[in-house]
Amino acid sequence: MSAIHPSELSFITKHAPFDRMELAHVMWMLERMSLGYYAEGEVIVSPEQGAVDRFLVIKQGMVHGEQNVAHASEADTWLELAEGECFPLGALLANRPVASIYRAGSDTFCYELGAADFGELIGKSAAFRDFCTRRIANLLEHSKQVIQAQYSHSSAEQQSLASPMSAIIRRAPVTCTSETTVRQALEVMREQRIGSMIAVDAQGRPLGIMTLHDVLERIAIPQIDLDQPVINVMSAQLSSLPPQALAHEAALMMAKHGFRHVLVVENEKLVGLVSEKDLFALQRVGLRQIGSTIRHAETPEVLQQGAADIRRMAHSMMAQGVAPEQLTQFISAFNDLLTARVVELECKASGLLGTALHDGLCWMALGSEGRFEQTLNTDQDNAIIFTVPEGMDADQVRAILLPLAKRINETLALCGFPLCKGEIMASNPKWCLSLEEWKRTFNAWISGGSPESLLHASIFFDFRSLYGEHYLADDLHQWLARVASDNSRFLHMMAGNALRNRPPLGVVRDFVLGKENKLDLKLNGITPFVDAARIFSLAAGVTHTNTIQRLRLSAAKMNLHESEIEAWINALLFIQVLRLRHHDQASSQGSCDSALDNLIDPEKLNELDRRILKEAFRQARKLQARLALEYQL
Repeated sequence: MSAIHPSELSFITKHAPFDRMELAHVMWMLERMSLGYYAEGEVIVSPEQGAVDRFLVIKQGMVHGEQNVAHASEADTWLELAEGECFPLGALLANRPVASIYRAGSDTFCYELGAADFGELIGKSAAFRDFCTRRIANLLEHSKQVIQAQYSHSSAEQQSLASPMSAIIRRAPVTCTSETTVRQALEVMREQRIGSMIAVDAQGRPLGIMTLHDVLERIAIPQIDLDQPVINVMSAQLSSLPPQALAHEAALMMAKHGFRHVLVVENEKLVGLVSEKDLFALQRVGLRQIGSTIRHAETPEVLQQGAADIRRMAHSMMAQGVAPEQLTQFISAFNDLLTARVVELECKASGLLGTALHDGLCWMALGSEGRFEQTLNTDQDNAIIFTVPEGMDADQVRAILLPLAKRINETLALCGFPLCKGEIMASNPKWCLSLEEWKRTFNAWISGGSPESLLHASIFFDFRSLYGEHYLADDLHQWLARVASDNSRFLHMMAGNALRNRPPLGVVRDFVLGKENKLDLKLNGITPFVDAARIFSLAAGVTHTNTIQRLRLSAAKMNLHESEIEAWINALLFIQVLRLRHHDQASSQGSCDSALDNLIDPEKLNELDRRILKEAFRQARKLQARLALEYQL
């Protein structure tokens, strides 16, 4: 274009990535662009045209992308691109033909930039290059900033839980030797106005720690001799992380174990100390306090308060821009603590603690909690594995455990975890089984299960131990990894089931809407990723249950490219962000936990979020296409 009209500049800079590019680079691009017109139904780009020769941005109209996926129905292979979207990036970057036919869905105008100018623009503009090479990751980062701004105007001033430990350290650690007396150590703590003292050896390796809490419990109350070596009253149970570890790892460690300090250690040498005050005064989230409340709770009422605190914590973390993967791990970790405490209290009340039955009991989480992927809307999915004591049979053990399991399920319901409508709970005799019974149950599904039975059984493949004898779940995981990976019929049927649930991308509209003209983010958004990752992990013999870990750990054996994996993970995380936002907003408006749902109206999303959601669903389709190719479906 020889002259750039203000309306053209206004239009182009409304859309990613042009809204983040330097103005000079946008002007350079517009000066070299031409405007193309395509009548409805006209092919714009196709594989037959050879290597792509231009970059296109839709100015007006819509473009349908028809993917050539083997054996997929025509309705399932259409994508829709709207105004402001650009294509075909992958083919341009690789200097190859497109893999799909791009056709005008209505009378369409496109800004077009020649391939040579496109390549030059990649070199000129870092923002443009980043978008083109990391498209969905770039869009997600953009959206994350918008979301964070919506939640908290001050979040940019706060330390992020994604920061490395090295960035959290406030000062060099104050240390002493193991021979330093208690009196000397206390005097240094008073002079330096610090809350802890660490003993190190000659090489700087930490030996023990004394905190203000220890001063009260181990020195003041017992009134010990202050001239004895301080190492005698120090705690030798040291928690440490390397400098490159992220702050959220320290937060989880403090929350799970009740620690107040985490040592920062590099090559065995102490380099720093991070306290709960360092982490959480900035974050305004008292994670250790929540964990401590739950661990020491003695009544259901205190546990209910702990559950409410978990939800408030989630809101605060969203305000601070905590990544969805970390946030769901935090929610799951605290729900683990709460569940374990409920089980422990009920075992204590029933007189089971210290008995052979208790010593052979393992309480398992299934579903989203089993995958470390819980949001604020989650019902109960749990089960029991047990060993059979000598002189008893499985039915006798079950008769004792089922009333206990029912009380646990009822208490969890009081804490905001609704009873499972499908009765996938430990109080159901079907899911309170010995280790051998579980192996027979899984073997029946794997060796002779029908597609329909496997559809209902898929949740059981996401089990994870929460309380009791963890080795029972580990044994079952190892056995399952061997048996499932060797059964091609089973994996083929699981893949067939997974492909029944197609991401809701429309031909005429952006999305195919369901109940109340809304999208189900869990069923149609999250589930395609969860199902595919489960199948890949079973085929690869991976025992992890988390969806992201399953994808990453299965990649090598399944010949999945890292770029594919990361695009799928980014798409999954964005959908999870929308779910978390939806649940949080509903909770803040007074909806009770049981009333939370996963249904959103895409018309109420901003333009950026709608665009990324479409891209996320496209990634789900690509993942399903890979699954279909793997199992010839």
